[in-house]
Amino acid sequence: MRNTHVIDLGEYGARFTEDPYPVYAELRALGPVHRVRLPGHDAHHETWLVVGYEEARAALADPRLSKDASKIGVTFLDEELIGKYLLVSDPPQHTRLRGLITREFTARRVERLRPRIQQITDDLLDAMLPLGRADLVESFAYPLPLTVICELLGVPEFDRAAFREMSTETVAPTSAESEYDAFVRLAAYLGELIEDKRCSPPADDLLSALIRTTDEDGDRLSPDELRGMAFILLIAGHETTVNLISNAVRTLLAHPGQLAEVRADTSLVDAVVEETLRYEGPVENATFRFAAEPLVIAGTPIEVGDSVLVGLAAADRDDSRCPAADRFDIHRDTRGHLAFGHGIHYCLGAPLARLEARVALRTLLDRCPDLALDGPPGPWLPGMLIRGVRSQPVRW
Repeated sequence: MRNTHVIDLGEYGARFTEDPYPVYAELRALGPVHRVRLPGHDAHHETWLVVGYEEARAALADPRLSKDASKIGVTFLDEELIGKYLLVSDPPQHTRLRGLITREFTARRVERLRPRIQQITDDLLDAMLPLGRADLVESFAYPLPLTVICELLGVPEFDRAAFREMSTETVAPTSAESEYDAFVRLAAYLGELIEDKRCSPPADDLLSALIRTTDEDGDRLSPDELRGMAFILLIAGHETTVNLISNAVRTLLAHPGQLAEVRADTSLVDAVVEETLRYEGPVENATFRFAAEPLVIAGTPIEVGDSVLVGLAAADRDDSRCPAADRFDIHRDTRGHLAFGHGIHYCLGAPLARLEARVALRTLLDRCPDLALDGPPGPWLPGMLIRGVRSQPVRW
């Protein structure tokens, strides 16, 4: 029997944005799948929300849940203005696109970035540490991954401030109007960037490589596909890592016993990053999936055309999977967490995000032995996609 009861998440108010985990726990206690109305400017949208771990993991890999909304006759703003990209495509298109990018975005290319990531980290701390206090996000967590991904893709330095403003508005929009404007400007910018690279001598950046790359059959990315690829790499390549770094630092500083352990043994930094991904990951919910055919999730019938939101943060706090899941514990076994997704849409940039977070955290703790929180965090990012704060005062 189909449950038609709708839970209005907007009724929870600001506390849901600041700390959604008690709400997810309440929902999990009632069942793993619920019909919800989204908060904020998406308040008109109703969707199925999956909050149980096993159900979320299964949904992420279920081919009946399509990422391509055009299969149910719907087109969204990002696709209209940017074009098709990995997160909004299914096989065989997804297989083709992912195959073309993995030819260039290899583990070897990521590992080659390690010395440059270390240098950027050191340069940022050289500028920050003499001040005695700073906003961790503005001074460190944001510019590090932004610089890395822009250099990797070949975005000119003078464009990066404008790019930052556009990208943040697309993932955590403050209004429908500002979101639309950001997508329009970002699509135009990426189109111009690709055309400039196409007309310039071959360069060593990833975007130039993607323009040139072909598979064994001579297939290559079209201009629209290149724009979509640049979009997802730039957005996913830094917005998520910004919040992974800031969430890790904030959470660790709020747990002084474990902070002391990490200071005494910096090999624990890797465990801090993984537990942060599970406990306070940067992506709260996966992007929408759509039922291309009828299915049942945990006894709940999902009809063709229904949208489904898979709760990554909710699933990773499921006690049935992870005992005492609301406790931050760097010594727990975090294998199987869903912070980077699961299945064919598992995050392509996970190795780069992990590398940046590990270098950032290890270097920050090493060079700043008295690091401490200097007040509450700034506003939490709106919406249900990205989990993070706009600012975090720290001192040393």
